Amino acid sequence: MSFSIISDSGANLTQKLATEYDVKIVSLSYSVGDTEYLSYTEGEEVDYKSFYDKLRAGEHIKTSLVGYDRVEAALKAELDKGNDVLYVSFSSALSGSHQIAKNCIDDLSEQYPDRKMIIVDSLCASMGQGLLVKYAVEMRNKGCSLEETAKWLEDNKLQLVHLFTVDDLFFLKRGGRLSGTVAVVGTILNIKPLLHVSNEGKLVSYGKTRGRKSSIDELVKRMGELGTDLKNQDVFIVHGDCIEDAELLADKVKKAYKVKSITINYVDQVIGSHSGPGTLAIFFLGTER
Repeated sequence: MSFSIISDSGANLTQKLATEYDVKIVSLSYSVGDTEYLSYTEGEEVDYKSFYDKLRAGEHIKTSLVGYDRVEAALKAELDKGNDVLYVSFSSALSGSHQIAKNCIDDLSEQYPDRKMIIVDSLCASMGQGLLVKYAVEMRNKGCSLEETAKWLEDNKLQLVHLFTVDDLFFLKRGGRLSGTVAVVGTILNIKPLLHVSNEGKLVSYGKTRGRKSSIDELVKRMGELGTDLKNQDVFIVHGDCIEDAELLADKVKKAYKVKSITINYVDQVIGSHSGPGTLAIFFLGTER
């Protein structure tokens, strides 16, 4: 292995994938009441259904950035082995976690002058970030250098398409993404917003449909318009405790585009607390975001 790869839990990679990829994950955290939890702990499975049940019950969840100490510990563990490091962070437009990791890398560069550390602001979220990490792993496995891999990520990250929809507008309202009036009217009319992550790494709307089935069909249609060489792509899908919808989306994508593979996972607790139960998203490479 020519270098180590570290990312944060905003990538929504499963325990299995993180192990398979040999990627280290630094966790963001969230709080329920006065109790703080990590969204990712190596070797521990997460009870996502219990978490989403709390959201449905109206439990207020507070989220926190990745901790400097956790970033430092993860970096030092690899640097002390004599490894160089590629760090792929959650979009700087959605979280301050990128800046924390960058500050830590700047600090540690003085302590480890013989080691190389490069941080890439993914401008991605959830398994969009996870898919970017996957491509970094593939490049490392092919023997590409740290610099070559980081450059590829920088050159191609704006082709990492994020398409998603949500089922409950009030979570976007609470996060300041929608006005209260729009949320109420949209709920009454069964409006489902369609969103993506922009070139600036921000969450933005690109349309709306009426009804869940129409929103899923629109994700599939939009994928066909933006995707490149889909039959040779590994596609990631995440869901906010709506596995049936995720599997329906996967089935429609397989039938429409004969993609190479599809991996499904939950939206983690930190992102899920803002997007809510019923969130459904798909990630792939395309001509543009």
